Amino acid sequence: MDSPTTNNHNHIHTHHLNGASTISQPSKKPKLLSSSFITPAEIHEEFSHHDPSVARINNGSFGCCPASVIAAQHRSQLHYLRQPDNFYFNELKKGILQSRTIIKDLVNAKHVDEISIVDNATTAAAIVLQHTAWSFHEGTFQKGDVVLMLHYAYGAVKKSMEAYVTRAGGHVIEVPLPFPVASNEEIVREFRKALERGKSEGKRIRLAVIDHVTSMPCVVIPVKELVQICREEGVEKVFIDAAHSIGCVDVDMEEIGADFYTSNLHKWFFCPPSIAFLYTRKIPKGGSELHHPVVSHEYGNGLAVESAWIGTRDYSAQLVVPAALEFVNRFQGGIEGIKKRNHDAVVEMGEMLAQSWGTHLGSPPDMCGSMIMVGLPTSLGIACDDDALGLRVHLREQFGVEVPIYYRPPRDGEVGCVTGYARISHQVYNKVDDYHKFRDAVNQLVNNEI
Repeated sequence: MDSPTTNNHNHIHTHHLNGASTISQPSKKPKLLSSSFITPAEIHEEFSHHDPSVARINNGSFGCCPASVIAAQHRSQLHYLRQPDNFYFNELKKGILQSRTIIKDLVNAKHVDEISIVDNATTAAAIVLQHTAWSFHEGTFQKGDVVLMLHYAYGAVKKSMEAYVTRAGGHVIEVPLPFPVASNEEIVREFRKALERGKSEGKRIRLAVIDHVTSMPCVVIPVKELVQICREEGVEKVFIDAAHSIGCVDVDMEEIGADFYTSNLHKWFFCPPSIAFLYTRKIPKGGSELHHPVVSHEYGNGLAVESAWIGTRDYSAQLVVPAALEFVNRFQGGIEGIKKRNHDAVVEMGEMLAQSWGTHLGSPPDMCGSMIMVGLPTSLGIACDDDALGLRVHLREQFGVEVPIYYRPPRDGEVGCVTGYARISHQVYNKVDDYHKFRDAVNQLVNNEI
């Protein structure tokens, strides 16, 4: 492709139609190769297409894409348009295999065939839950068998539960999680309680859906420990919905040990929208029965191959993973360095805002990645979801601040508690002035200056 990778771990020997590999290679973490690191001026240039009038502290929702990766995507699009037949027959398959191989190494999967590329984490969830629905329809699962998910699961995933699992006869149990949260032990305790409810009256828990980083409110979940608990308690399969994880927190398939795992690459790994991977743990005897929800010519050839061709469309976002890795490797420490600097910066900015407003963070710093929840002044009067949305719109339109706002209902007996929280992100393009702008806007609203 027009965007060659910058490391040498893509040892591609043979491939089948649409990029299914037959060669297994030892996993290697992508390594930084450059001795000269990106400068602040170069970072500014890479993101000069961002609206300079907006304090963009919401990377978590849509991510970001640097100019160099956008240029690589544009070259890929033109390459296709120049000669579509040649592109499809000679370029697309090996390009997607190259991207899958990079992802395999990034997440420490054993084999490239465990990695499928899909549009986004919502698509990945639909693939897993569709398979669960078939298991109910075909009698593998019994009516009333349980699927477990966190109360703070992403809204689209909850809708998929409704569309696939509930309609098929499954019983969905939500794990209530505390917020603000003080420790991982609180999460583990509630998870164990939900498992006990799920197993009551002899029911079987067929699937647990666990977020790695919850969206709203955002908290890093101790997934490795929860997966281990699931194994001990006889939960049949575990699916980690980790839309925010890659580029934000540590991701290691061998350590986490889940059956299925998905993450977007357009949120924190600098790819253009939209691209995600779905990891499916390879079964020693027999393959996975998962299928892409868009059925095309590759149906039955394995999920990775099915996902690599779902009809004529723009595949360029899936082909520029090498360019995104090249961008990441311009930073000292590569992706590990970026994650650490983003985490340290978002904690510092969150603490600065909480101190200014006399509030608190929504979790300890070690339970956040590159996003953190910050309590808003109670005088803003966030008393419902509509209030939270209204404040978000007002901050965008009147102050040029883009940040999600979350409403937390008071618990029984709570009076005068913080009910409004902002979810702030930090990415490499952010500056301290972005957070000062947010701080000052809220202070103006509190003081009724606007």
